[in-house]
Order: sequence, then C-alpha cells, then structure tokens
Amino acid sequence: MTTKIGVIAIQGAVEEHVVALKKTLAERGENGEVITIKHRGMVPGCDALVIPGGESTTIGRLMQREHIFEEIKTAVEERDISILGTCAGLVLLAKEGDEEVAKTGQPLLGLMDVKVKRNAFGRQRESFEVLLPMSIFEEPFHAVFIRAPAITHVAEHVDVVATLDEHIVAAQQGNLLALSFHPELTNDKRIHHYFLDRI
Repeated sequence: MTTKIGVIAIQGAVEEHVVALKKTLAERGENGEVITIKHRGMVPGCDALVIPGGESTTIGRLMQREHIFEEIKTAVEERDISILGTCAGLVLLAKEGDEEVAKTGQPLLGLMDVKVKRNAFGRQRESFEVLLPMSIFEEPFHAVFIRAPAITHVAEHVDVVATLDEHIVAAQQGNLLALSFHPELTNDKRIHHYFLDRI
C-alpha cells in the first residue's frame, strides 16, 4: 500500500518539505506519495501531514477558511494520524499561545497540550543555526532557526525532545511532533525518517 503524506501548502516553506520527504522515501526504498494540500477534501485521504513554517496567523486563518482545520482535528481524533509541525506548524498545533498569539487572534488547532511563545528568540537572533542535542538521536541535529517560536509549558504526557537556552524547541505527544526549527533546510534527513517511522 502506498503511503500518502500531505504537506499543508497554503503559505511558507512548502516545497522544501516536499523535496525532503521525497528524498527520504527514496532513501528508504518505500512507495509513497507526497501531495500539497490547499483546499478541503484532501486531508481525509492522507496517512500523515506536515504543517510547515511560514506566517502562522496567515496559515491558520486560511486553513480555517478552507475548513482544513476541522479535517485535521477529525483525522487526529478518528485515525490518530502522524503530524509534523515545524516553526509556524508548532504554533498551530498548540493548545495555548502567548500574548502575541492572543493579540493577533491566531487560530490554534489545540492538538498538543503545550503553550507556545512566538518569536521566542527575539529579533536580534532572527536566524541562526546550531548543533542541537535531541533525545531521539545519538548525534546532535543541525537545526536552522528562523524567527523561531518556543514551547514554554508542556503537560505531563508530552515528551520534551530538545531544549535550547532553557527554551523547549522540540516536543512529542503521541503521533504529533512539533519543532521550533526547520529540518527541511538541511541535508540531514533523520527527522523526516523518524517521522515516516511513526506512520
């Protein structure tokens, strides 16, 4: 059976994820289809989803307008599908946001029991790269942060996967994996392999 992975393609780093997923599937020698999702009706046919980085308020509002929000919630509730949320995707997966999220009226999927802070690393460090130790890998991951959010609080059943400067930058709850950084912007495909392992 062919695995179908949907990448939410409303705005943001979409193509990079599509390319990374296709390369990862090829490395694994697996049959898989990577599709881009811009409209309602496509999520129910997917085995897993990626919510990429971008402008989280814009992505959230457009996902709501297209009724993709409801489809994602249903897919998690009824089928427990795997979701990888990166940067803006992390914000959208959260149950609670900071004052900035509230001020902008940021819609949230509310699927992960975490609280997030947008632009957690401040504008003076809008973009940076670091070798990040992660509990799921033996060797550090080359992480690219771009105006990154961070998780400020997690519930007991949420696993913290990585921290940086006392910020939580990667967490996992069941089949949901949320990252502050952009794994699709490096040649290291370990996170995409890890994601595919969980489908």
